[in-house]
Amino acid sequence: MSADTLAEDTDLTMALCRAGWRVVYEEKALAWTEAPTSLGQLWKQRYRWCYGTVQAMWKHRRAVLEPGPFGRRCLGYLALFQVLLPLPAPVVDLMAIYNTVLGDPLPVVAVWAGFVVVQALTGWYALRLDGERASALWVLPLQQFVYRQLMYLVVIQSLATALLGVRLRRHTVRREGTFSDPGHAAPAPHGIDGAERLADVR
Repeated sequence: MSADTLAEDTDLTMALCRAGWRVVYEEKALAWTEAPTSLGQLWKQRYRWCYGTVQAMWKHRRAVLEPGPFGRRCLGYLALFQVLLPLPAPVVDLMAIYNTVLGDPLPVVAVWAGFVVVQALTGWYALRLDGERASALWVLPLQQFVYRQLMYLVVIQSLATALLGVRLRRHTVRREGTFSDPGHAAPAPHGIDGAERLADVR
């Protein structure tokens, strides 16, 4: 583990890929976490994650010149979908508001509704695969009005921080005691700082 970035897991994953190892997704691994309980805490958490990812991408930028799929595909994917596309996204929201207020709102509402329907269907399928209740999908439309804009602003703030050379200190999530262990959760190891608290992995 390296302390070069604020996203140690991302940095480690990239280092393993560059070293020729294969990183796979283990769908049967289970982890219980305590999520942020306020918008401010969520902002700090996502800000640290986003900035740390940008740091890891910059640290491993030479991978684009190396053989293998990581540099050619993975870094490009991250740069496009995690950094570049979110930057002009707020303009789309502003144009949608402008057309809704001063123009014909029907196309805007239709596109938004179609987008939410597609998200709901894919979300329902994902919950079904995991054996989770689909009742949580009722909050999905609200995500379009808070979480999406928050993530755009987090990306913009992270890039501005990086370009200005400002050193970002580690943001911790305030523990509220809302963590619910359905089984036998082990306490977080002493000194571990992060958003996730691993309780059990099978």
